Amino acid sequence: MQSLQNKHWYTASAKEALESFGVDAEHGLDASSVEKQRTEFGSNTLTERKGKGPVIRFLLQVHQPLLYILMASAVITAFFQEWVDSGVIFGIVIINAIIGFVQESKALTAIAALKRSLISEAMVLRNGEMRRISSLELVPGDIVMLASGDKVPADIRLIRIRDLQIDESVLTGESVPVSKLAESCIEGTPLADRHNMAFASTLVTYGTGVGVVVGTGDHTEVGKISEMIASADALETPLTKKINGFSFWLLVAIMVFAVLTFAIGMIRGNDWFDMFMAAVALAVGAIPEGLPAAVTIILAMGVSRMAKHHTIIRRLPAVETLGSTTIICTDKTGTLTKNEMTVTEVYANDTRYDVSGVGYAPEGAFAHGGKPVQLSNEEALLKCLSAALLCNDSEISKDSGIWVAHGDPTEAAMITAAAKAELNKKKATSAYPRIDAIPFESQNQYMATLHKSPGGNIVYIKGSLEKILPRCSNTNSDRITQIAEDMAARGLRVLAIAQKNHAGDELNTSDLEGGLEFLGLIAMIDPPRPEAIKAVGACLKAGVNVKMITGDHAITAQAIAKQLGIGVNEHEMPHVMTSRDLEKLSGEEFLKAALDTDVFARTTPEHKLRLVEALQSEGHVIAMTGDGVNDAPALQRADIGVAMGRGGTEVAREASDMVITDDNFASIEEAVEEGRGVFDNLLKFIVWTVPANLGEGLVVIAAIVLGVSLPMTPVQILWINMTTAGCLGLMLAFEPMEAGIMLRKPRDPRKPILTPSIIVRIVITSVVLCVGSFVLYEWSIRDGAAQEQARTIAVNVFVIGELFFLLSCRSLTKSIFKIGLFTNMWVWLGVAIAIGLQMAFTYAPFMNKLFHTAPFPAEEWIKIVIIGSLISVIVGIDKWIVKLTSRKAS
Repeated sequence: MQSLQNKHWYTASAKEALESFGVDAEHGLDASSVEKQRTEFGSNTLTERKGKGPVIRFLLQVHQPLLYILMASAVITAFFQEWVDSGVIFGIVIINAIIGFVQESKALTAIAALKRSLISEAMVLRNGEMRRISSLELVPGDIVMLASGDKVPADIRLIRIRDLQIDESVLTGESVPVSKLAESCIEGTPLADRHNMAFASTLVTYGTGVGVVVGTGDHTEVGKISEMIASADALETPLTKKINGFSFWLLVAIMVFAVLTFAIGMIRGNDWFDMFMAAVALAVGAIPEGLPAAVTIILAMGVSRMAKHHTIIRRLPAVETLGSTTIICTDKTGTLTKNEMTVTEVYANDTRYDVSGVGYAPEGAFAHGGKPVQLSNEEALLKCLSAALLCNDSEISKDSGIWVAHGDPTEAAMITAAAKAELNKKKATSAYPRIDAIPFESQNQYMATLHKSPGGNIVYIKGSLEKILPRCSNTNSDRITQIAEDMAARGLRVLAIAQKNHAGDELNTSDLEGGLEFLGLIAMIDPPRPEAIKAVGACLKAGVNVKMITGDHAITAQAIAKQLGIGVNEHEMPHVMTSRDLEKLSGEEFLKAALDTDVFARTTPEHKLRLVEALQSEGHVIAMTGDGVNDAPALQRADIGVAMGRGGTEVAREASDMVITDDNFASIEEAVEEGRGVFDNLLKFIVWTVPANLGEGLVVIAAIVLGVSLPMTPVQILWINMTTAGCLGLMLAFEPMEAGIMLRKPRDPRKPILTPSIIVRIVITSVVLCVGSFVLYEWSIRDGAAQEQARTIAVNVFVIGELFFLLSCRSLTKSIFKIGLFTNMWVWLGVAIAIGLQMAFTYAPFMNKLFHTAPFPAEEWIKIVIIGSLISVIVGIDKWIVKLTSRKAS
């Protein structure tokens, strides 16, 4: 029996499905059969998957090289009884761990959301009686009744239907409710086209149906998605990888140089305690204590700015990941499009009319040949729209300033088009009251309504061209078919409109077998967002490829992609592949298709996940958008999962790294831009902070090699690192984005965080700081200054040097005069605070006592400022050389 839940039920007939479970559709399961099924298959819920306990997960948050360095730094500062500094550093470690712990476990929360999405109530037939039970109690073989408004409680093979339509967008991405049939499907039919199945967690929007439960819990399509979420590993972000790699090698370098320093001193015959203190000074100097805090704060600043662009970040590193993105795999419906069906063309009396306006707002106009039309002269157009307005069960209304549809989106689009022609539904129904109707049925593919009119009863009918056109007697069928095919080829959904005079007060299908008067064609589409077109163009200019992965039909997806500019030039249509096409490919062929194809249509959750993995295997950083349950595995696996906040499911949001609150692709493009700015500021901070740490280490090594006393004590080095990081470095978090940031190509995720040219700049700055402080220290000692005074001068060389270097780091490529001296006033606030602190450090008695410093003459400041300004000059020359070299190379 267990294998029954894995059977392809869509290929079986209704009779075979019932016989497989030994159930009678008119009686249902009896109590003993239910108990037997429950014993074998369990409850209709998803299996809980064990994960690491909360304590282990919390401890793993500090399992990072950089945090090892920080903890070592905290221990060392505690050794020197610098309790405040030690407490601050330990606090940084704990805060980082808490943030990571809170933001972790996406898969667990996504599966929990999936479980909640499955719990509902169901009308089930048992022992010949209808009863309402919790969906958790359903078992395979149960006979379930579905009605409009119901959430489908399990995977069901439909056996009887009446006008049944189900919204399956959470599973397939299909923007329009699916009409269901009871007939069998052929083997290999894509999930979105299995018209005889109802799937767990989808929503019945119209009609009724009866079916037999064929899949529960883990054996539903939602259950398969749960399994994929659990198995789709969340990847380290590019920033996390680079920072961890940088921290690891920094840790190794610090340990090696500390041991070498100690060994050299011992070989020279120095006291072991003095050498131990020198090694400690080297370690304290080389450790970038402010880096984790800076990373967190700069990312948090990015989160704050993104919130203004309708973007909520659920995991801090996701901010920077956006800036690394090389490919965006995006859903179509609601993200690139408005998710509002819109009539764009009407064909009546052999005339094509273009309709302007987007969505359900009745704002727009009709034109023919590019020129506006006078509606009072367009009798055929008004007649066609009036029929569509009356043969209609939906409404549109204004809710909180936004026009929304109530009912079928297709019908709402026709009401909107009629309103643009100044036709009002209330007035129309009052003038032509409905007296009978034939609702839409899948086998008929049309809807008809009977109305009283001044000239006698009249029938209005709308439906597929294939069903309407053969029944019309006043048409040029070839011409109309050609027009309809042209519309469909452009991704438009086409409905035919007709009417017929009718003598009776009742309407039957037999009354509509012939004699219809063809009124016209109405063509509509879920149009692309105008801002999405601009955003796609901006991404492509930035070197970020955009691929559409949707559950919608291939022709519709291709047409929308062309309008958006995805994968096209002036003469070509985007290359489209469907799930059936992908199924036929080998591993290498699949990888090539993932790279070369622009649009993937009718995709399954498995294919979305495979596509993301294939692109990642080629080194791409993938941002994946989605709103449905079917998107969750790919969202989980992508380098950054982007869920829709307005129309998305809770499952998708829980599996994602960020949420777009306005469901708009343009917000993603803005977030990519913001992400690039965040990385720029992080890189600027790292480039700024490393020379000081390296320079401090070089000072210690030089002192040991030359056999002189240390120019700076460990506590003084710690003062430099902590105060400058807080007062100066963190001000780079407020640095505005540089012009042209979206004209750059994405960063190669395989390249290290520091490029060779940047490393050269860091080394030069470090050497200048080391030499400058050492020279002034020795100069002061030889001039008779006390050691405390000389050390105070050496410390100020580093602080003032970092101050000048900070101004140069505001842009790694441009002069500070080009970006503007005062475009970031926070920098100048930091400079003022740093200078104030150094004045206190140098001249305040309590600071002199605490840090073993001493005041020095004012003329020494001239020497210090000269060294600092020398750094700015050297960095400026280096920028000019790099720029000149890159121009020659290009």
